Amino acid sequence: MTKVDYIDGSKTLKFTTKLNTSHISQAVKIDPATAGFEAEVKKYVNNNVDVAINGAAKTLTFTGSQVNGESVWVYYEVANVSDIASLKIKNSILIGQFPKQVNIMNITYKGNLKTVNFQKGKETAEVSF
Repeated sequence: MTKVDYIDGSKTLKFTTKLNTSHISQAVKIDPATAGFEAEVKKYVNNNVDVAINGAAKTLTFTGSQVNGESVWVYYEVANVSDIASLKIKNSILIGQFPKQVNIMNITYKGNLKTVNFQKGKETAEVSF
């Protein structure tokens, strides 16, 4: 599950992804209690999430993660977003490890909410505002 919020004041698209702790630790092959876990999660997210705004590929900036029992919260963002007409996202998180995985993304932009699902064979989606 991923929540995407556009922050008008800072012109930032903020992503918050909630993952099952045991699933993400299987995917990155490292124990969540170890020091290298966050670095591996960052690499994993960068390899499995792509964002293009108005047709232009954007760089994701990893801002942190937090292990909270059964869940891992992962935070990343795209800066300098002035206006969004179209948003194309690739999200293949956990799909390689779990073929039945469905990733749900709720995107809020200037009061509009769009929900998209990603699954095996449909790892990319595009929404228009």
